Amino acid sequence: MRYKYKSISADGRETDGLYVGDNESGLISMLKEKKELVISIERDVQSEAQIEIFKKKVKKKDLSLFCRQFYTMISAGLGIVPCLEILVAQTENKTFKNAIADTYEDVQKGLTLSESMRKHTNVFPTILISMVEAGEVSGNLDTIMLRMAEHFEKENKIENKVKSSMVYPAVLGIATIAVVIFMLIFVMPTFIGMFEGSGTALPAPTQMLINLSNSLQKYWYIYIAVTAAIVILISTYKKTEEGKRFFDSMKLKLPIVKGTTTMLATSRFTRTLSTLMSSGIPLIQSMEVVSRVVNNAVIEERLLTGIDSIRKGITLSRTVKDVRIFPPMVDSMIRIGEESGSLDDMLYKTADFYDEEVETSMQKLTAMIEPIMIIVMALIIGTIVIAMYLPMLSMSSTVQ
Repeated sequence: MRYKYKSISADGRETDGLYVGDNESGLISMLKEKKELVISIERDVQSEAQIEIFKKKVKKKDLSLFCRQFYTMISAGLGIVPCLEILVAQTENKTFKNAIADTYEDVQKGLTLSESMRKHTNVFPTILISMVEAGEVSGNLDTIMLRMAEHFEKENKIENKVKSSMVYPAVLGIATIAVVIFMLIFVMPTFIGMFEGSGTALPAPTQMLINLSNSLQKYWYIYIAVTAAIVILISTYKKTEEGKRFFDSMKLKLPIVKGTTTMLATSRFTRTLSTLMSSGIPLIQSMEVVSRVVNNAVIEERLLTGIDSIRKGITLSRTVKDVRIFPPMVDSMIRIGEESGSLDDMLYKTADFYDEEVETSMQKLTAMIEPIMIIVMALIIGTIVIAMYLPMLSMSSTVQ
Protein backbone atom coordinates (compact mmCIF):
# COMPACT_ATOMS: atom_id res chain seq x y z
CA MET A 1 0.00 0.00 0.00
CA ARG A 2 1.13 3.55 -0.73
CA TYR A 3 0.53 6.47 1.64
CA LYS A 4 1.01 10.21 1.22
CA TYR A 5 1.90 11.92 4.47
CA LYS A 6 2.79 15.28 5.99
CA SER A 7 4.97 15.58 9.07
CA ILE A 8 6.88 18.15 11.13
CA SER A 9 10.47 17.49 12.19
CA ALA A 10 11.99 18.44 15.56
CA ASP A 11 13.34 21.69 14.10
CA GLY A 12 9.87 22.71 12.79
CA ARG A 13 10.33 21.76 9.13
CA GLU A 14 7.22 20.48 7.32
CA THR A 15 7.76 17.47 5.06
CA ASP A 16 5.61 15.87 2.34
CA GLY A 17 6.48 12.23 1.74
CA LEU A 18 5.44 8.93 0.23
CA TYR A 19 5.52 5.65 2.16
CA VAL A 20 5.06 2.12 0.83
CA GLY A 21 4.07 -0.51 3.39
CA ASP A 22 1.49 -2.99 4.68
CA ASN A 23 -0.34 -0.52 6.95
CA GLU A 24 -0.30 2.94 8.54
CA SER A 25 1.30 1.67 11.76
CA GLY A 26 4.57 1.03 9.91
CA LEU A 27 4.59 4.63 8.67
CA ILE A 28 3.82 5.98 12.14
CA SER A 29 6.62 3.87 13.67
CA MET A 30 9.08 5.12 11.05
CA LEU A 31 8.17 8.77 11.74
CA LYS A 32 8.46 8.23 15.50
CA GLU A 33 11.96 6.81 15.04
CA LYS A 34 12.86 9.93 13.04
CA LYS A 35 11.26 12.04 15.83
CA GLU A 36 8.74 13.58 13.43
CA LEU A 37 5.18 14.57 14.31
CA VAL A 38 2.41 13.28 11.99
CA ILE A 39 0.12 15.93 10.50
CA SER A 40 -1.86 13.83 8.00
CA ILE A 41 -1.83 10.41 6.33
CA GLU A 42 -3.72 9.68 3.11
CA ARG A 43 -3.92 6.46 1.09
CA ASP A 44 -2.58 6.97 -2.45
CA VAL A 45 -5.17 4.72 -4.14
CA GLN A 46 -4.62 6.08 -7.67
CA SER A 47 -0.89 5.32 -7.67
CA GLU A 48 -1.58 1.85 -6.21
CA ALA A 49 -3.98 1.04 -9.05
CA GLN A 50 -1.45 2.13 -11.67
CA ILE A 51 1.39 0.18 -10.06
CA GLU A 52 -0.67 -2.99 -9.49
CA ILE A 53 -1.15 -3.48 -13.23
CA PHE A 54 2.57 -3.62 -13.96
CA LYS A 55 3.91 -4.90 -10.64
CA LYS A 56 5.88 -8.13 -10.77
CA LYS A 57 6.23 -10.12 -7.56
CA VAL A 58 9.65 -10.28 -5.92
CA LYS A 59 10.44 -13.92 -5.22
CA LYS A 60 12.50 -15.42 -2.40
CA LYS A 61 15.05 -16.41 -5.03
CA ASP A 62 15.50 -12.73 -6.00
CA LEU A 63 15.96 -11.73 -2.35
CA SER A 64 18.46 -14.54 -1.77
CA LEU A 65 20.52 -13.51 -4.79
CA PHE A 66 20.38 -9.85 -3.69
CA CYS A 67 21.67 -10.67 -0.18
CA ARG A 68 24.39 -13.03 -1.42
CA GLN A 69 25.69 -10.55 -3.99
CA PHE A 70 25.56 -7.77 -1.39
CA TYR A 71 27.57 -9.97 1.02
CA THR A 72 30.16 -10.80 -1.65
CA MET A 73 30.74 -7.15 -2.57
CA ILE A 74 30.82 -5.82 1.01
CA SER A 75 33.24 -8.54 2.15
CA ALA A 76 35.43 -7.61 -0.84
CA GLY A 77 35.69 -4.05 0.51
CA LEU A 78 33.06 -2.17 -1.53
CA GLY A 79 30.90 0.49 0.14
CA ILE A 80 27.10 0.34 0.35
CA VAL A 81 26.53 2.94 -2.40
CA PRO A 82 28.68 1.17 -5.06
CA CYS A 83 27.06 -2.16 -4.09
CA LEU A 84 23.57 -0.76 -4.66
CA GLU A 85 24.64 0.83 -7.94
CA ILE A 86 25.90 -2.53 -9.24
CA LEU A 87 22.77 -4.34 -8.01
CA VAL A 88 20.50 -1.83 -9.77
CA ALA A 89 22.34 -2.45 -13.05
CA GLN A 90 22.09 -6.26 -12.94
CA THR A 91 18.65 -6.86 -11.35
CA GLU A 92 16.12 -8.05 -13.95
CA ASN A 93 12.87 -7.92 -11.95
CA LYS A 94 11.50 -4.40 -12.64
CA THR A 95 9.70 -4.06 -9.29
CA PHE A 96 12.82 -5.09 -7.40
CA LYS A 97 15.05 -2.97 -9.65
CA ASN A 98 12.98 0.17 -8.97
CA ALA A 99 13.01 -0.46 -5.20
CA ILE A 100 16.81 -0.90 -5.18
CA ALA A 101 17.20 2.24 -7.33
CA ASP A 102 15.10 4.26 -4.84
CA THR A 103 17.14 2.81 -1.96
CA TYR A 104 20.36 3.77 -3.77
CA GLU A 105 19.15 7.36 -4.15
CA ASP A 106 18.04 7.61 -0.49
CA VAL A 107 21.38 6.26 0.78
CA GLN A 108 23.17 8.86 -1.33
CA LYS A 109 21.00 11.53 0.34
CA GLY A 110 22.22 10.44 3.76
CA LEU A 111 19.67 7.88 4.94
CA THR A 112 20.88 4.57 6.34
CA LEU A 113 20.33 1.40 4.31
CA SER A 114 17.62 0.13 6.70
CA GLU A 115 15.78 3.48 6.63
CA SER A 116 15.85 3.48 2.83
CA MET A 117 14.64 -0.12 2.63
CA ARG A 118 11.81 0.59 5.08
CA LYS A 119 10.19 2.78 2.43
CA HIS A 120 9.66 -0.36 0.32
CA THR A 121 8.22 -2.94 2.73
CA ASN A 122 6.23 -4.41 -0.16
CA VAL A 123 9.58 -5.52 -1.64
CA PHE A 124 11.99 -5.85 1.30
CA PRO A 125 10.56 -8.15 4.01
CA THR A 126 10.41 -6.94 7.62
CA ILE A 127 12.95 -9.54 8.69
CA LEU A 128 15.52 -8.28 6.17
CA ILE A 129 15.04 -4.63 7.24
CA SER A 130 15.39 -5.53 10.95
CA MET A 131 18.48 -7.63 10.27
CA VAL A 132 20.09 -4.89 8.17
CA GLU A 133 19.41 -2.41 10.98
CA ALA A 134 21.07 -4.75 13.48
CA GLY A 135 24.03 -5.17 11.10
CA GLU A 136 24.45 -1.42 10.80
CA VAL A 137 24.51 -1.01 14.60
CA SER A 138 26.91 -3.91 15.21
CA GLY A 139 29.09 -3.25 12.16
CA ASN A 140 28.78 -6.76 10.73
CA LEU A 141 26.48 -6.07 7.78
CA ASP A 142 28.37 -8.58 5.61
CA THR A 143 27.66 -11.44 8.05
CA ILE A 144 24.02 -10.37 8.28
CA MET A 145 23.66 -10.43 4.48
CA LEU A 146 25.16 -13.92 4.33
CA ARG A 147 22.70 -15.17 6.98
CA MET A 148 19.79 -13.60 5.12
CA ALA A 149 20.93 -15.16 1.83
CA GLU A 150 20.90 -18.60 3.48
CA HIS A 151 17.54 -17.82 5.13
CA PHE A 152 15.83 -16.88 1.85
CA GLU A 153 17.43 -19.85 0.06
CA LYS A 154 15.81 -22.20 2.58
CA GLU A 155 12.49 -20.33 2.31
CA ASN A 156 12.66 -20.63 -1.48
CA LYS A 157 13.43 -24.36 -1.21
CA ILE A 158 10.39 -24.95 1.03
CA GLU A 159 8.09 -22.89 -1.23
CA ASN A 160 9.23 -24.88 -4.27
CA LYS A 161 8.50 -28.14 -2.45
CA VAL A 162 4.98 -26.94 -1.60
CA LYS A 163 4.32 -25.86 -5.19
CA SER A 164 5.74 -29.04 -6.76
CA SER A 165 3.68 -31.26 -4.43
CA MET A 166 0.49 -29.50 -5.59
CA VAL A 167 1.20 -29.86 -9.33
CA TYR A 168 -0.07 -33.44 -9.73
CA PRO A 169 -3.39 -32.94 -7.82
CA ALA A 170 -4.00 -29.71 -9.77
CA VAL A 171 -3.37 -31.47 -13.11
CA LEU A 172 -5.75 -34.28 -12.12
CA GLY A 173 -8.44 -31.78 -11.13
CA ILE A 174 -8.14 -29.85 -14.42
CA ALA A 175 -8.11 -33.12 -16.39
CA THR A 176 -11.31 -34.28 -14.65
CA ILE A 177 -13.13 -31.03 -15.43
CA ALA A 178 -11.92 -31.11 -19.06
CA VAL A 179 -13.05 -34.73 -19.57
CA VAL A 180 -16.49 -34.04 -18.05
CA ILE A 181 -17.02 -30.96 -20.26
CA PHE A 182 -15.85 -32.88 -23.36
CA MET A 183 -18.25 -35.76 -22.66
CA LEU A 184 -21.20 -33.46 -22.01
CA ILE A 185 -20.67 -31.20 -25.04
CA PHE A 186 -19.30 -33.62 -27.69
CA VAL A 187 -20.16 -37.18 -26.65
CA MET A 188 -23.58 -36.78 -25.07
CA PRO A 189 -25.27 -35.18 -28.14
CA THR A 190 -24.57 -38.35 -30.19
CA PHE A 191 -26.66 -40.35 -27.73
CA ILE A 192 -29.53 -37.83 -27.45
CA GLY A 193 -30.93 -38.54 -30.95
CA MET A 194 -30.88 -42.27 -30.30
CA PHE A 195 -32.62 -41.85 -26.93
CA GLU A 196 -35.34 -39.59 -28.38
CA GLY A 197 -36.02 -41.99 -31.28
CA SER A 198 -36.51 -44.96 -28.97
CA GLY A 199 -39.73 -43.53 -27.54
CA THR A 200 -39.02 -45.00 -24.10
CA ALA A 201 -39.02 -43.00 -20.90
CA LEU A 202 -35.51 -42.03 -19.93
CA PRO A 203 -34.16 -42.76 -16.44
CA ALA A 204 -33.85 -39.69 -14.17
CA PRO A 205 -29.97 -39.65 -14.18
CA THR A 206 -29.92 -39.74 -17.99
CA GLN A 207 -32.52 -36.98 -18.30
CA MET A 208 -30.54 -34.80 -15.86
CA LEU A 209 -27.40 -35.39 -17.91
CA ILE A 210 -29.18 -34.44 -21.16
CA ASN A 211 -30.54 -31.27 -19.56
CA LEU A 212 -27.06 -30.34 -18.33
CA SER A 213 -25.55 -31.06 -21.77
CA ASN A 214 -28.16 -28.86 -23.52
CA SER A 215 -27.66 -26.13 -20.96
CA LEU A 216 -23.88 -26.15 -21.43
CA GLN A 217 -24.19 -25.93 -25.22
CA LYS A 218 -26.75 -23.10 -25.19
CA TYR A 219 -25.59 -21.05 -22.20
CA TRP A 220 -21.83 -21.81 -21.99
CA TYR A 221 -21.05 -18.09 -21.59
CA ILE A 222 -23.20 -17.93 -18.43
CA TYR A 223 -21.26 -20.84 -16.91
CA ILE A 224 -17.96 -19.10 -17.70
CA ALA A 225 -19.20 -15.79 -16.26
CA VAL A 226 -20.50 -17.42 -13.05
CA THR A 227 -17.26 -19.39 -12.60
CA ALA A 228 -15.15 -16.24 -13.14
CA ALA A 229 -17.34 -14.29 -10.70
CA ILE A 230 -16.97 -16.98 -8.01
CA VAL A 231 -13.17 -17.06 -8.46
CA ILE A 232 -12.93 -13.25 -8.26
CA LEU A 233 -15.19 -13.11 -5.18
CA ILE A 234 -13.15 -15.77 -3.36
CA SER A 235 -9.86 -14.09 -4.33
CA THR A 236 -11.15 -10.70 -3.13
CA TYR A 237 -12.46 -12.19 0.12
CA LYS A 238 -9.10 -13.92 0.78
CA LYS A 239 -7.37 -10.52 0.65
CA THR A 240 -9.55 -9.08 3.41
CA GLU A 241 -8.55 -9.54 7.07
CA GLU A 242 -11.69 -11.58 7.77
CA GLY A 243 -11.17 -13.77 4.71
CA LYS A 244 -7.49 -14.38 5.42
CA ARG A 245 -8.30 -15.33 8.99
CA PHE A 246 -11.08 -17.70 7.85
CA PHE A 247 -8.93 -19.58 5.31
CA ASP A 248 -5.91 -19.66 7.64
CA SER A 249 -8.15 -21.06 10.38
CA MET A 250 -9.39 -23.78 7.98
CA LYS A 251 -5.77 -24.74 7.20
CA LEU A 252 -5.25 -25.44 10.91
CA LYS A 253 -8.50 -27.44 11.26
CA LEU A 254 -8.86 -29.56 8.10
CA PRO A 255 -7.35 -33.03 8.79
CA ILE A 256 -5.65 -33.37 5.38
CA VAL A 257 -3.70 -30.09 5.46
CA LYS A 258 -3.48 -29.40 9.23
CA GLY A 259 -0.23 -31.31 9.73
CA THR A 260 1.54 -29.72 6.77
CA THR A 261 0.41 -26.20 7.75
CA THR A 262 1.70 -26.71 11.31
CA MET A 263 5.06 -28.03 10.09
CA LEU A 264 5.49 -25.09 7.70
CA ALA A 265 4.66 -22.56 10.43
CA THR A 266 7.00 -24.30 12.90
CA SER A 267 9.86 -24.32 10.40
CA ARG A 268 9.41 -20.61 9.62
CA PHE A 269 9.01 -19.66 13.29
CA THR A 270 12.12 -21.45 14.59
CA ARG A 271 14.38 -20.55 11.66
CA THR A 272 13.40 -16.86 11.61
CA LEU A 273 13.62 -16.46 15.39
CA SER A 274 17.04 -18.16 15.39
CA THR A 275 18.31 -15.87 12.61
CA LEU A 276 17.10 -12.73 14.39
CA MET A 277 18.32 -13.61 17.87
CA SER A 278 21.74 -14.79 16.69
CA SER A 279 22.18 -11.32 15.18
CA GLY A 280 21.57 -9.61 18.51
CA ILE A 281 17.99 -8.44 17.95
CA PRO A 282 16.03 -8.36 21.27
CA LEU A 283 13.48 -11.12 21.91
CA ILE A 284 10.40 -8.85 21.89
CA GLN A 285 11.37 -7.24 18.57
CA SER A 286 12.27 -10.67 17.14
CA MET A 287 8.86 -12.06 18.10
CA GLU A 288 7.12 -9.09 16.47
CA VAL A 289 8.97 -9.78 13.22
CA VAL A 290 8.42 -13.55 13.44
CA SER A 291 4.66 -13.11 13.91
CA ARG A 292 4.51 -11.46 10.48
CA VAL A 293 6.50 -14.11 8.59
CA VAL A 294 4.65 -17.27 9.71
CA ASN A 295 2.12 -16.45 6.96
CA ASN A 296 -0.94 -17.40 9.01
CA ALA A 297 -3.29 -14.81 10.56
CA VAL A 298 -4.41 -17.11 13.40
CA ILE A 299 -0.85 -17.98 14.47
CA GLU A 300 0.15 -14.31 14.13
CA GLU A 301 -2.61 -13.27 16.56
CA ARG A 302 -1.55 -15.88 19.11
CA LEU A 303 2.13 -14.92 18.85
CA LEU A 304 1.29 -11.24 19.33
CA THR A 305 -0.67 -12.21 22.47
CA GLY A 306 2.37 -14.21 23.56
CA ILE A 307 4.55 -11.09 23.29
CA ASP A 308 2.47 -9.49 26.04
CA SER A 309 3.18 -12.56 28.20
CA ILE A 310 6.94 -12.21 27.60
CA ARG A 311 6.75 -8.54 28.62
CA LYS A 312 5.21 -9.71 31.92
CA GLY A 313 8.24 -11.94 32.57
CA ILE A 314 6.94 -15.30 31.31
CA THR A 315 9.60 -17.40 29.57
CA LEU A 316 9.61 -17.94 25.80
CA SER A 317 9.21 -21.71 26.21
CA ARG A 318 6.08 -21.25 28.33
CA THR A 319 4.73 -18.64 25.90
CA VAL A 320 5.26 -20.94 22.90
CA LYS A 321 3.55 -23.78 24.75
CA ASP A 322 0.54 -21.54 25.51
CA VAL A 323 0.23 -20.64 21.80
CA ARG A 324 -0.92 -24.28 21.30
CA ILE A 325 0.08 -24.45 17.66
CA PHE A 326 3.61 -25.81 17.54
CA PRO A 327 4.55 -29.44 18.36
CA PRO A 328 5.63 -30.20 21.99
CA MET A 329 9.25 -30.66 20.87
CA VAL A 330 9.52 -26.92 20.09
CA ASP A 331 8.85 -25.58 23.60
CA SER A 332 11.01 -28.39 25.05
CA MET A 333 13.98 -27.42 22.85
CA ILE A 334 13.45 -23.73 23.65
CA ARG A 335 13.40 -24.51 27.39
CA ILE A 336 16.71 -26.39 27.06
CA GLY A 337 18.13 -23.44 25.11
CA GLU A 338 17.02 -20.99 27.81
CA GLU A 339 18.55 -23.10 30.59
CA SER A 340 21.83 -23.64 28.74
CA GLY A 341 22.11 -20.08 27.38
CA SER A 342 22.21 -21.28 23.77
CA LEU A 343 18.66 -20.42 22.65
CA ASP A 344 19.58 -19.32 19.12
CA ASP A 345 21.57 -22.52 18.54
CA MET A 346 18.70 -24.71 19.79
CA LEU A 347 16.24 -22.86 17.57
CA TYR A 348 18.54 -23.36 14.58
CA LYS A 349 18.75 -27.13 15.22
CA THR A 350 14.98 -27.29 15.67
CA ALA A 351 14.51 -25.41 12.38
CA ASP A 352 16.76 -27.92 10.55
CA PHE A 353 14.70 -30.79 11.97
CA TYR A 354 11.37 -29.27 10.92
CA ASP A 355 12.71 -28.41 7.46
CA GLU A 356 13.03 -32.16 6.96
CA GLU A 357 9.63 -32.71 8.55
CA VAL A 358 8.07 -30.27 6.05
CA GLU A 359 9.41 -32.37 3.17
CA THR A 360 8.09 -35.58 4.75
CA SER A 361 4.73 -33.95 5.48
CA MET A 362 4.42 -32.72 1.88
CA GLN A 363 5.14 -36.22 0.57
CA LYS A 364 2.46 -37.66 2.86
CA LEU A 365 -0.02 -34.97 1.79
CA THR A 366 0.61 -35.69 -1.88
CA ALA A 367 0.33 -39.44 -1.25
CA MET A 368 -3.08 -38.86 0.38
CA ILE A 369 -4.44 -36.41 -2.19
CA GLU A 370 -3.46 -38.42 -5.31
CA PRO A 371 -5.68 -41.49 -4.66
CA ILE A 372 -8.54 -39.27 -3.44
CA MET A 373 -8.40 -37.26 -6.68
CA ILE A 374 -8.24 -40.44 -8.80
CA ILE A 375 -11.26 -41.93 -6.96
CA VAL A 376 -13.25 -38.68 -7.38
CA MET A 377 -12.31 -38.56 -11.08
CA ALA A 378 -13.36 -42.19 -11.55
CA LEU A 379 -16.68 -41.66 -9.73
CA ILE A 380 -17.61 -38.57 -11.77
CA ILE A 381 -16.71 -40.06 -15.15
CA GLY A 382 -18.18 -43.45 -14.17
CA THR A 383 -21.47 -41.82 -13.17
CA ILE A 384 -21.71 -40.05 -16.55
CA VAL A 385 -20.94 -43.26 -18.46
CA ILE A 386 -23.51 -45.26 -16.48
CA ALA A 387 -26.15 -42.53 -16.98
CA MET A 388 -25.54 -42.66 -20.77
CA TYR A 389 -25.86 -46.44 -20.95
CA LEU A 390 -28.87 -46.85 -18.62
CA PRO A 391 -31.42 -46.27 -21.46
CA MET A 392 -29.64 -48.90 -23.60
CA LEU A 393 -29.95 -51.45 -20.81
CA SER A 394 -33.61 -50.48 -20.39
CA MET A 395 -34.24 -50.87 -24.17
CA SER A 396 -32.44 -54.21 -24.21
CA SER A 397 -34.60 -55.60 -21.37
CA THR A 398 -37.77 -54.33 -23.13
CA VAL A 399 -36.85 -56.14 -26.38
CA GLN A 400 -36.23 -59.37 -24.50
